[in-house]
Amino acid sequence: MAERPEDLNLPNAVITRIIKEALPDGVNISKEARSAISRAASVFVLYATSCANNFATKGKRKTLNAGDVLSAMEEMEFQRFVAPLKESLEVYRREQKGKKEARKDKDKKADSEEQDKSREEDNDDDDERMEEEEPNDEEEVDN
Repeated sequence: MAERPEDLNLPNAVITRIIKEALPDGVNISKEARSAISRAASVFVLYATSCANNFATKGKRKTLNAGDVLSAMEEMEFQRFVAPLKESLEVYRREQKGKKEARKDKDKKADSEEQDKSREEDNDDDDERMEEEEPNDEEEVDN
């Protein structure tokens, strides 16, 4: 756990980026306001995590999952965010599935290429052995 309350704050760079993306161009924010938003975001994350942990504990689990977070959002009366979160979760899962399949395809291709290379090397070795074993016509002269 954090030793000081400041350790629980989200990184300023992250907060600043989120704020800039949320505000229209040309709108500035004071340091004080940015700090307040940072603290509020940190408190929200801690509260959401605590609520989600309660759902995991009720399920006799030590690992929080997406369902726990969605249930926590409803319990915290943030129902209007549940549908967009579910959509984002589905997009994330599809992306992860695509990445996993791409890795499998890449691994299969690499394995296939290794097998092809190994076959070629085996064929080269066989060719060399056959050349060594071929009798030389000049040496086999019957007397």
